[in-house]
Amino acid sequence: MAKRIIVGVSGASGAQLALKTLEILRALSVETHLVHSKGAVASVQHELGDDGVEQLRALASVTYAPDEMTAAIASGSFHTDGMIITPCSMRTLSGVAYSFSDNLLTRAADVVLKERRKLVLVPRETPLHEGHLEAMLKVTRMGGIITPPVPPFYADMQNKEDMLKEIAARGINTLGIDPGVNMTKWQ
Repeated sequence: MAKRIIVGVSGASGAQLALKTLEILRALSVETHLVHSKGAVASVQHELGDDGVEQLRALASVTYAPDEMTAAIASGSFHTDGMIITPCSMRTLSGVAYSFSDNLLTRAADVVLKERRKLVLVPRETPLHEGHLEAMLKVTRMGGIITPPVPPFYADMQNKEDMLKEIAARGINTLGIDPGVNMTKWQ
């Protein structure tokens, strides 16, 4: 049976990470359910072009609108193997940390946590202040996994594409899905 993963995209910078994550998951034949925040639209368009949201949707198996609160992914009875939010803004991370499910992105994350499934957040903010760190700690204590987009420098990355692939593959690996040749493993 194929894996089923929710891919969330927030308004933080890093739309290329979402695109690369969806590309790798599609190549691995993973069923993906894409949801983005309203704020993601502007960031995605700025970073990927006017058709950026469509680029993401074209790679996903199923897509949902941010306010589609009756979507399958809003219910624990819809089985998934986990969720990754990449990139994850501090607003979205805080919404997850404090169970503020005001849109489908944060509701789906809340469902993943309550059902004890894997939730991976790829926060895109630096530097971090105490409130950011407290929210990350709260999510971690609830079972989520914070995976900052830090490249493995031993991977001998030659360009931006290599770096994006490595970071996206590490998030996928954290979900428990082997990203295969997309991730350099320490020898």
